[in-house]
This record gives sequence, C-alpha cells and structure tokens, in this order.
Amino acid sequence: MSEQEAAAFCMLSPDQILNAIEVQGYPCDGHLLALNSYENRVYQVGIEDGETLIAKFYRPERWSDKAILEEHGFSDELDRQEIPVVSPLRDHSGRSLFHQGPFRFALYPRRGGRAPDLEDPEQLEQLGRLVARIHNVGASQAFLSRPRLTIESFGIKSYQYLLEAGHIPPELQTPYRTLAESLLEQIQTSFDRAGDVTRLRLHGDLHPGNLLWNDTGPHIVDLDDARMGPAIQD
Repeated sequence: MSEQEAAAFCMLSPDQILNAIEVQGYPCDGHLLALNSYENRVYQVGIEDGETLIAKFYRPERWSDKAILEEHGFSDELDRQEIPVVSPLRDHSGRSLFHQGPFRFALYPRRGGRAPDLEDPEQLEQLGRLVARIHNVGASQAFLSRPRLTIESFGIKSYQYLLEAGHIPPELQTPYRTLAESLLEQIQTSFDRAGDVTRLRLHGDLHPGNLLWNDTGPHIVDLDDARMGPAIQD
C-alpha cells in the first residue's frame, strides 16, 4: 500500500462514506456506526425509508478486484443453494464491487444475531451440516485469483515478516525464531503424514464472530478471507 493510499484509507471520513453510498442510489439518513473489522473499514449505515445497510470499504492492495469478485461470486453460489450466507447487494447492472475515488466498497443487507452456543449439541450439529454444505459447493470448482492456505503463506512468511520488520524485541528474536522453526517442522510433518489433502474453496475465517445466530437459525458473514485450503481450516 502506498503512503498516499494508506493516508486516504486512514482518513476515510463519514462524508466520504455517506456520499459513496448515496451515489449507488441509497439516500442515507445520517446514522453511521463503525463495526469491528481488522483489515477493512466496515460501517452500519442508516437508509431513509429503507433497511439499514452494511458498507465494507476494502483496504487498498490487500485484494485485487478479481479476487474480491471471486469472493462475491462464491457468496452468490452459496446463496443459490439456500445456504444462509449474507451476500453483497448488486446494482441494476449486476455489479457488487463499487469504486468511489480511491476507495473500493461493497454493500450488504444487515443481519443481526449472536454468536452460537458451542456447548449446545443441537447448534453444533446444525453448524456441522451447514459447514459441510459450504464445502460441497466449495469443492465444485477452484478460486483462480485468491490465495492458497499453505505452510509457506500462513507460517514461514508470517514469522519471517515479524523478524525482518523489527516487531520482535532483540532479546526475544533467537528464542522466537527457534520456537517458530520447531513448530513449522512439526506442522510440515503433519502435512506430510496427511498426504495429498484435497484443497477446496473455504470460508477461511469461520470463527463464532462470523456466525450470527437468531430465531431463524445461523447466518454466515464475512467471506473476506475465503481461499483454497483443506476443509479442516473451517
């Protein structure tokens, strides 16, 4: 991310957010609530005489347009199979990814709910069936523009980045490196033992915060980390 892009993204203002949404034909009523999001900027936006929307502004350079559109397409595939995934809204021409100045964003219907009760056997069984249905769809084809979950991408590059960027105090660098390399060796052994594991399209970040449970059952949100990988990741 360039310094200019980083500065623009950090300074994304309420006026810019509301203007971008109104350009897409949604008159905002001025209500704007920032929601928790590690990578992107996500807001709950009030709409005049309409349902509240969720707006996701993508962090520059994390994903290409093609990668984002693959995520949206996967959501739509799941939705067509009546899997309760919150898919992005599309305009009259079928677009789901919008551009406003330096920003890229998508709009979603708001879906409320709470985290599932992981101690409830019935909810666990329902979640298991739901994840299996997602994986059945995910196995039907591959992502072409989104990454693969590998030891290199999730392990080696991550620990090397922390060391090279100076995020680990000098006195801890040697023990950190030793521990990380030992763990990665064990993980590689586990991968080797598992053999040729099937890679499929995953949600990629299926923690309880992305599972919203209400009276109608679960809704799955935030496929921003969708990628190719083994089913166990979800």
